[in-house]
Amino acid sequence: MEGIIALLIPFGAFAVAGFAIWTGHQRKLIKMRGEFPATHDADAERMREEMKYLKQRVAVLEQITTDGHSTKQLENEIEQLRDR
Repeated sequence: MEGIIALLIPFGAFAVAGFAIWTGHQRKLIKMRGEFPATHDADAERMREEMKYLKQRVAVLEQITTDGHSTKQLENEIEQLRDR
């Protein structure tokens, strides 16, 4: 019985220290969750708008590169610039 108690005392100290670290971490997480929702929504909306804009630009670039007439015209303009 005395041997078990001798083993439980150090284990108890480590358990208490671990619990204190864990609760401190949980407090930080709760605090962070309370601070970010408003800014997170604004950031998400800004990113959605930026993504929409970039998708439109990519669509235009795809149209330019797949359009045969525009490609030939673009090649001619590049050749003219090289000749200068």
